[in-house]
Amino acid sequence: MPTKQELLKQPIQHIDIKQHNVVALVDAMQHMAFSSRDLHRAASIYERMLLDTDCGVILCLAGSMVSAGLKQIFIDLIRNHMVDAIVSTGANIVDQDFFEALGFKHWIADDLLRQGTEDAMLRENMIDRIYDTLIDEEQLRFCDDTTEKVANSLDPRPYSSREFIRAMGAYLEQEGKVPEKGGVDSIIHAAYQNDVPIFCPAFSDCSAGFGLVAHQHARQDKPKVSIDSAKDFYELTQLKIANPTTGLLMLGGGVPKNFAQDIVVAAEILGNDAPMHKYAIQITVADVRDGALSSSTLKEASSWGKVDTTYEQMVYSEATLAVPLITGYAYHKGAFKARQGKRWSRLLEPVTA
Repeated sequence: MPTKQELLKQPIQHIDIKQHNVVALVDAMQHMAFSSRDLHRAASIYERMLLDTDCGVILCLAGSMVSAGLKQIFIDLIRNHMVDAIVSTGANIVDQDFFEALGFKHWIADDLLRQGTEDAMLRENMIDRIYDTLIDEEQLRFCDDTTEKVANSLDPRPYSSREFIRAMGAYLEQEGKVPEKGGVDSIIHAAYQNDVPIFCPAFSDCSAGFGLVAHQHARQDKPKVSIDSAKDFYELTQLKIANPTTGLLMLGGGVPKNFAQDIVVAAEILGNDAPMHKYAIQITVADVRDGALSSSTLKEASSWGKVDTTYEQMVYSEATLAVPLITGYAYHKGAFKARQGKRWSRLLEPVTA
């Protein structure tokens, strides 16, 4: 049986859109057909979204985007004011980004391992598999323990996921696990520095959940930290009310997609005449025929009063192919240069004080 060291030898490398000017390529795709033309229109909509300086941009992340090599893109979007808030699965933010910020890596699985015939062997080595990517389970347990440590450091009360993730950013800052101190770059820390709020509506469904379970178990009947999902929804809705013009860049579907779309309806329920999201892009491989939320079209969302249909585009593509092209196009077109960061975290602090 191979050793863990033999299996974990080739790390995932995060693609850097700054190094690849794709403008000419994406522009050429507008003269093609099928998904190529759709992708060009999506890239043009994202560029338009950024040129509209009134627009608040919400990035939605489902699936395993960080472990797949897209982390640096999201960091660059934050630092260049190309995104103002993030709604994500907990896995992307905690198990993958925070995990790497602690100094760990994701690894490329060879062709034999991706077939699934060797998963029992991986289990014996305490290696977890995400299709063709490997993670050291022992290191992931350290990530679990660190989220418990963060929880233990907080005043015992309910927190939105945004508040808790900001505390994780503060932890990285305080512990010196940041690039300027020799650490590894991360989405959480870049968001912390740029006041970009991160929401994980199903926060316990990830490594943070294990840490919070351990935290609550240790405290039994004593006061403890908990996650208030309604507070998440309320906070994100407050951003929509304060900044009526909004755009969505959605990778995958699921809870992040629905959560971000629903804030339009929530704002109306709170008595505000909030317009639908003006811009919306979704990158997905989900099949609309199964009736699931992940595959529902943006035009369908319009029937619910969530997304306007003037500047919306579905791109049926796997995200690691489409995201570098769409974001790289907007970056190299310089669409972000007139934008100022919304710094929405500062807007939300009075709500939670």
